[in-house]
Amino acid sequence: MTSAENNSNTHPLHISTKIEHATLFIHINRPEAKNALSCQMYQQLTDALIEYEQNGSLKAAVFYGSDTCFTAGNDLKDFMASGELNTEHPTVKFLYQIANCKKPLIAAVAGPAIGIGTTLLLHCDLVVAADNAIFQLPFAQLGLCPELASSVLLPKLVGYQQSFELLVLGDKFNAEKALSSGFVNKITSSDNIIGQAKEWALKLSKLPAGAVQTSKSLIRSESVLINKTIETELAGFQRLLNGEDAQTIIGNFFKR
Repeated sequence: MTSAENNSNTHPLHISTKIEHATLFIHINRPEAKNALSCQMYQQLTDALIEYEQNGSLKAAVFYGSDTCFTAGNDLKDFMASGELNTEHPTVKFLYQIANCKKPLIAAVAGPAIGIGTTLLLHCDLVVAADNAIFQLPFAQLGLCPELASSVLLPKLVGYQQSFELLVLGDKFNAEKALSSGFVNKITSSDNIIGQAKEWALKLSKLPAGAVQTSKSLIRSESVLINKTIETELAGFQRLLNGEDAQTIIGNFFKR
């Protein structure tokens, strides 16, 4: 793979990017922490998406982790020490950046995709899952509420009752359920997910960019509602995060 990899002299490079055939590959690579996302990683993800939007030669972007783990979600210790969830917070910046991305996004998911690892898929246009993929939205289990507009996008995808089950009960579900629920387009083996993502990206690269982006905008027409929902969710998330239940549950998580 011919590539141009980003570099950082000040922060660990847990998010790297490669360019191949008009596609930006965004690699989540923190295996020692099951690819849990720190604030630095959220900032690096946001920077990668800004690069993608601004580079006119790029026609598709692919998120991927390893063949055994997409992401375990937030790095809770880092997140709890990161301050208020305002517009300058790296996590918040990423939420709005991915939600408002005008170009097509692809995800190649293997292993655990927890919390944000599942909700970000609702903002991707094509998703391939490995047969070992496991998804979970454990917000209520942590004393928290949904994020990344999942409270409005998920009911649109699977209906109210399934959304309540997934977002409130928060049980894990496998690739087959993700496929039947509309989270993913295709299931394949873990060693083939990047190949499938490349196949889709190549097809997109051959289409007129204006037609692709206009079509995405028309299909995803509720951008104002999505942004307002993210704002409302964040207010609830911050209130719950400061509350006794979340503080106790997350505190006990650190004691394990």
